[in-house]
Amino acid sequence: MRSTRTSAAPRRGRRTVLAATGLVAALALTTTACDGSADSASDKPDATTSQAADGGGEVRIPADLAGKLKEHGIDADRWKDGGWKDWDKDKWLSDAKDFVNPVIEGLWKPDRMQSAKEADKTVSTKDASAGQGVSDPDPAPVRAQAEKTPYHRNAAPVGKVFFDSPDGPAVCSGTVVKDVNHPGKSNLVWTAGHCVHAGGKGGWYRNITFVPAYNDYGKSEAELTNANPTEIAPYGNWWADWASTSNQWIQGGSETGGEGAAYDYAVLHVKPERGGKSLEETVGAALDVDFTAPSAAEARKMGAWGYPAAPPYNGLKMFKCVDVPGRFSLSPSLPTMHRIGCTMTGGSSGGGWFRVLNGKSVLVSNTSIGPADNSWLAGPQLGRDAKALYQNMSKTYGGR
Repeated sequence: MRSTRTSAAPRRGRRTVLAATGLVAALALTTTACDGSADSASDKPDATTSQAADGGGEVRIPADLAGKLKEHGIDADRWKDGGWKDWDKDKWLSDAKDFVNPVIEGLWKPDRMQSAKEADKTVSTKDASAGQGVSDPDPAPVRAQAEKTPYHRNAAPVGKVFFDSPDGPAVCSGTVVKDVNHPGKSNLVWTAGHCVHAGGKGGWYRNITFVPAYNDYGKSEAELTNANPTEIAPYGNWWADWASTSNQWIQGGSETGGEGAAYDYAVLHVKPERGGKSLEETVGAALDVDFTAPSAAEARKMGAWGYPAAPPYNGLKMFKCVDVPGRFSLSPSLPTMHRIGCTMTGGSSGGGWFRVLNGKSVLVSNTSIGPADNSWLAGPQLGRDAKALYQNMSKTYGGR
């Protein structure tokens, strides 16, 4: 999550009639999206097969990805064997057309996942106060509540996004969303732009992987000592073979949020490290995306889900917050963002925000920024630009 330091401001009052339990009861995040159950062994990855391995079991990089690496003077085998750690700025790919993320089987082992740090940034006081004239008062903090376990029964579409940055392994949150052009067989994941791309002064992160229902039973660090992969990743690791974020984030995103913060969203198209079914078929759930950019009055309540990793959390368990949304603006020239009270910290970035529309839970935003005291979260409104990005991803890459 990107942190922002703000001066004290009046907090809007809490409405006890809009208790969190009301929305949680309505937010049935685990909806069966295919025949069968999420508990069925046949829905889980086959540990004996791998799409990334050849007949001899050796990992290979698909020809098209190897070709992209070669175009930039990068040897595919060296990349796979650790060359991806070379963050030479001249070779750090920044253009959308240059995204490459070949599968490196076995890279994201449980201990490496647990070592990943939250993607935490700080927005300056000047940036945070620039648009206060069109922002609602700071919301009262809402204490994050632990999600019930197992997660695949209570919030199946939610998971963690892992990636490598120049500073080492990092982590965000993400959500499985439906693919309108490939019903029932989606391989799309919604997250934040800053979880896939560094913004205006950097490029695409590397080894981007989604793990749905991470640590499914919410075990403690002690309980996960010497954990096997299925305890941490019950549905396996899903590598992004393409990622899309907004041009505004690529050009204007920065360590202080910048002008890209209001467009801080991304869509991943993923494939399994092991197994052959789609993500939606494997997990058994996916959510529609609401691109109507509803006002606070229209939305009434929103809930944010994610895996906070900065203290007092450790990234092992899923949490949620539900609140009445308000408006937050970084600049009068930028779109207004949604904001809710929530004590989740870094690591919850990219996690989905949900509301109930026509009796169904839909994704309406994602966690982007929050204050240094971790009392609230803000996320982008998803309107025409976000819908165009999603549609392009679905039409261009959805059928792969």
